[in-house]
Amino acid sequence: MYIPARCPKWRATRRLGTVRVGYDIWTEFDRVSSEAIISLEPATGKELWQGVPGDVDESVARARKAWHGWAALPLANRIEALRRFANEVRRAGDAFAELIARETGKPLWEARTEVEAVINKVEISVRAYADRTGQRKHDSALQGNSAVRHKPHGVMAVLGPYNFPAHLPNGHIVPALIAGNAVVFKPSEKTPAVGELLVACFHRAGIAPDVVQLLIGGPEEGKALVAHPGIDGVLFTGSANAGIAINRKLAANPGKIVALEMGGNNPIVLWDTPLLDDAAVLTVQSAFTTAGQRCTAARRLIVKSSLYDEAVDRIVRLTDRIIVGAPFDDPAPFHGPVIDNATADQLTESFLYLMSQGGRPIRHMRRKSDDLPFLTPAIIDVTSMAERPDVELFGPLLQIVKVDDFDEAIAEANNTRFGLSASLIGGTPQDYNRFWANIRAGIVNWNRPTNGASSDAPFGGIGLSGNHRPAAFYAADYCAYPVASSEMDQPRASVGVGFSA
Repeated sequence: MYIPARCPKWRATRRLGTVRVGYDIWTEFDRVSSEAIISLEPATGKELWQGVPGDVDESVARARKAWHGWAALPLANRIEALRRFANEVRRAGDAFAELIARETGKPLWEARTEVEAVINKVEISVRAYADRTGQRKHDSALQGNSAVRHKPHGVMAVLGPYNFPAHLPNGHIVPALIAGNAVVFKPSEKTPAVGELLVACFHRAGIAPDVVQLLIGGPEEGKALVAHPGIDGVLFTGSANAGIAINRKLAANPGKIVALEMGGNNPIVLWDTPLLDDAAVLTVQSAFTTAGQRCTAARRLIVKSSLYDEAVDRIVRLTDRIIVGAPFDDPAPFHGPVIDNATADQLTESFLYLMSQGGRPIRHMRRKSDDLPFLTPAIIDVTSMAERPDVELFGPLLQIVKVDDFDEAIAEANNTRFGLSASLIGGTPQDYNRFWANIRAGIVNWNRPTNGASSDAPFGGIGLSGNHRPAAFYAADYCAYPVASSEMDQPRASVGVGFSA
């Protein structure tokens, strides 16, 4: 997502951001050719992987044949297979982390935390499935028993993003498999190599190749997979535009479950605190970890006027110390490049647009190289902008808004169509109670970053951030459906009123 440097329709469409009036959002999928899929290392520009798009019809047909056998296995057997998968990832850990670092550009230390998240997801999902979809039976004496059990949907399409190409799709795949579904996984066309290795680990664990399939492809394959009549559910992580496109495409098909995990225009509110150094660290972590390429990254800092000068000074001084570099550099960088040159160009254009519309640059965004997508973190004060754009700028760009009172801070934080993550830094317990009660977001934190959400809790948002189907611990909810039963071991019935003798 980016704000174009020149946007003649901006005034007429600003309430919709990049979702423009009359614009067929489904064309979001049409920007990349499906002729061939080539993955380049962002940090070097070198080719890492190349492949051809897969056959959607064939993949779905194979999955439909396979899922009945997988679903018929006892739950304990499916869990055992997923635990073997975790061991396969652990065994390949170093190579896995290196591949993630190369294909995304993120530092090796961060890639290693992603591999750990993939491993840990199995046990978390086992607990979640027991907690969220446990069997229940009630003895009603002469009326028999009533029971609630859960069934898998069938064949699930998982569409993954590029920023966490293993952890985020894995967060859909593992719960889906535990529940008894088969999976067709299409990774981002920008990170297919990581997707390939992830699926290979499932297969090495003994899970049949037709039960978990890798579908290489670009936008055309994504469109075909989403719309395929053999797909029973679509589990998506990515941009709001693409998520809205999927939602529209499937609006007339209520039988296909859809879980949308999208982005955010996330706020941090900085209020009364003497610990401004800590506040600066939390702000920088929220805004610039993973080069700002997290859906939970802080896009907006809303700061009390009386704290503004000192707080911003400390944030800028800390930001000036950030090392931006390649994944394997020594010393290790805090963040690497954004995913590609097109993204870097869009972000620099967006920074210029904010400046041209009244934003006051505090720390300029700069390209470290003309032919590689390394960007320095940028900070801009947009308080004086008449129309602050409500879009997700997916990169290391923090906007600052100065306010005078807490009600104004909450109103400004809620001035977005998104609703994923929000944090209050500082303030009293009473302030946090007001903040929590009034903020429109699925993740609300106090004196913690906006990012780094726990997998032991639900993960999702409202508005353009999701469709009320949170992932992480609550992923079990959309991977199986409840079935209510009334049961007796022998038929027993009687008739009363309304029958003749």
